[in-house]
Amino acid sequence: MTRASAEPIPSRRELTAQQEKLADQAEQLTEQYNGLRVRLQQAERAAKIARSNAIRQQQALETVRASVAQMAADSYKNGGVDPSITFATSSDPQTLLDRSATLNYFAEQNGTQVSALLQTMQAASRARKAAEQRAAQVNRLAGEARRKQQAVNKALSKIESKLGTGQPSTGGPIPNVAPGGASAKALGAVQAALNRLGTPYSWGGGGPSGPTFGVAQGANIKGFDCSGLTLYAYAQVGIGLPHYTGSQFNAGTRVSRDQLRPGDLVFFHTDLHHMGMYIGNGKMVHAPQTGDVVKISPLSGRPWAGAVRVA
Repeated sequence: MTRASAEPIPSRRELTAQQEKLADQAEQLTEQYNGLRVRLQQAERAAKIARSNAIRQQQALETVRASVAQMAADSYKNGGVDPSITFATSSDPQTLLDRSATLNYFAEQNGTQVSALLQTMQAASRARKAAEQRAAQVNRLAGEARRKQQAVNKALSKIESKLGTGQPSTGGPIPNVAPGGASAKALGAVQAALNRLGTPYSWGGGGPSGPTFGVAQGANIKGFDCSGLTLYAYAQVGIGLPHYTGSQFNAGTRVSRDQLRPGDLVFFHTDLHHMGMYIGNGKMVHAPQTGDVVKISPLSGRPWAGAVRVA
């Protein structure tokens, strides 16, 4: 290959610009994934409730089957075969319920116990199917977000290796945080976050594997993403937060930038894909991005979106 046709080698400035762009994309995907995880938990709870309701309706069917069978027998004695006899004796009544002829028959029963039961069973079955489909869809979307994030991280790692970036700075020693009107719990959360300075950024990370709420201060921390750090810090003072910036933005009382107190959650970008915890003097503690660590940074220089006070 001649020199003229060779692919040009990007400059350090170009590589740095690519690094910043990819790091921002990775963080966006991280919070998209976190949001989907929250939705998945909600969808799975709804599916569990719907399944339980469907089981209860099936049990109600078993209770009523005896009376339905008697009704069918009485109809037979009076002449003619009542379709409900098939329903009452079937080993798979749901299959029969799905047949249009049977549905029409029961629909024509004016206010009978069987008609009411049919309607309840159908509603329970629809709710169960809808909830399970929603959970499956959200699970699929979460998987897609995870794969995209991994692809971006791979590209980011290649650029960082070309740049030869070393161990990032933690942002200096742990500062003394003035109360500034903050509550005891807010100050406790600030201290918990500051105690994790230097902990690596970890996609989807909220500390140790498994539930973070109530994790002891001395636990072996594996890493944090931005909403995972604030979740962890407030868990140490008994306040539970969802692992998603969008949900944390709605978890407390909105405060303006000039009213900030230590412990307030601060958010950036229109889609809220980055956040941190205010510590005073125009600074925050946060988990910035892939390849970085929990550190202290100024609020300035980032697109401000708002702040929330949770304690």
